[in-house]
Amino acid sequence: MIEDKNQNKTDLAALGEFGLIDHLTKNFTIKQTSTIKGIGDDAAVLEFNKGQIVVTTDMLVEGVHFDLSYMPLKHLGYKAIVVNLSDVYAMNAQATQVTVSIAVSNRFPLEALEELYAGIETAASLYNIDVVGGDTTSSTTGLIISVTAIGTVDSENAVYRSGAKPNDLLVVSGDLGAAYMGLQVLEREKEVFKVNPNNQPDLDGYTYIIERQLKPEARKDIIELLKDLEVKPTSMIDISDGLSSEIMHLCKHSNIGCDLYEDKIPLDPQVISTCEEFNIDSTTVALNGGEDYELLFTVSQEDFPNIKANPNFTVIGFMKDEASGMHLITRAETSIPLKAQGWNALNN
Repeated sequence: MIEDKNQNKTDLAALGEFGLIDHLTKNFTIKQTSTIKGIGDDAAVLEFNKGQIVVTTDMLVEGVHFDLSYMPLKHLGYKAIVVNLSDVYAMNAQATQVTVSIAVSNRFPLEALEELYAGIETAASLYNIDVVGGDTTSSTTGLIISVTAIGTVDSENAVYRSGAKPNDLLVVSGDLGAAYMGLQVLEREKEVFKVNPNNQPDLDGYTYIIERQLKPEARKDIIELLKDLEVKPTSMIDISDGLSSEIMHLCKHSNIGCDLYEDKIPLDPQVISTCEEFNIDSTTVALNGGEDYELLFTVSQEDFPNIKANPNFTVIGFMKDEASGMHLITRAETSIPLKAQGWNALNN
């Protein structure tokens, strides 16, 4: 169980807004030469001599995006940063700075926010980004976190959702479905705990999928690997809402169709076994689960020799002309129209 660190609680009102900001951000150090001025002024000052700036924002709301009954605050802080960095990397860009804003109710003491910011600091350190500002305010409904991530990319290296062409190969990093199945295990154990608070959960057999839910990783390494392999994707997106939804985004923005092959979708053995335990179809989970934060991209067939032997990549589909539509080719070799059903499809 997580150690209770809130025995000695400090009322946030004792610090005030600016005192709270100073306290929570005192450990952040500047790592990027492009950061001229970070936290402490009316705005951050960034300087870029060349290239383009990438900016993305995401918000996490308690009760909608996370449940603090099983999401440790340190993990939440880490995840809040990572999900934004993933969008930057999906542009084939390098993340450099973030701003972090929180709305917090009076049920949270200072020590709870210290845990949250410890996770933010850990992510900033591991991904080599600077926290350069943000805002704090009160909330009547719990905790809300908003993160804006900034990155840079040379104009010739930027990758959009709109560049895929017919005959391109559809490629995904890592494996899919683990984050959703981790959530299912956590939700189940929460219900068990409600019935019997003395019953401690046994999560040893679910380590990988729970970590994928509570502590996802943005695939900065894939961007660096593609550069080393001299492969520039023709289009790219990160998988936050589910594989089918992201494929449809690429097809829509690129005005093309796609065949996705069910037997090529990469699944971790723990995902397969947990799906069997919950009596959920593993393909449905991979297509609609979301929160995997892997990178989905297309490459020209000329680049296939550069990626084919790499264990980080799986070719899962083939891009076609727009009139062909978007289809899942099942293991039985039947063609089914691809639909973006999202989380709801797994709750039926």
